[in-house]
Amino acid sequence: MAGYSGTPLPKKLGIKPGIVVALVNAPDAFERILDPLPDGVLIKEGLRGKTDLVILFASRMADIYEQFPRTERSLNDGGKLWIAWPKQASGVKTDVTQPAVREFGLAAGWVDFKVCAIDTTWSGLAFARRNAKANRAAR
Repeated sequence: MAGYSGTPLPKKLGIKPGIVVALVNAPDAFERILDPLPDGVLIKEGLRGKTDLVILFASRMADIYEQFPRTERSLNDGGKLWIAWPKQASGVKTDVTQPAVREFGLAAGWVDFKVCAIDTTWSGLAFARRNAKANRAAR
């Protein structure tokens, strides 16, 4: 069972019935730890077509910089983005940290709203597009 709580991983990641989820650079057999999925969920590898939720796995910040423009374009309005990176204790060599991911997302106009232990190797930070209309009203 992934994570540290009794909450199923699909629920923690916001995977809801009928949505399209794109996995980018996912570890082998990642789909297995998502089982069981809510009804009607379509999981696809890569960023072809539009999607409701993207889970982008990266062990280097360079991977995030490289993949982000295509990732952003692939998301439907209201789509969510998870950026996942190896935990420090995982033993995987990485330059990705939670503060670096948050800083990147905020600079790109997104806002983080949830952190998640995906499994024993990966942590993730969820982002949504910043609401431009709400930002203008707050000024």
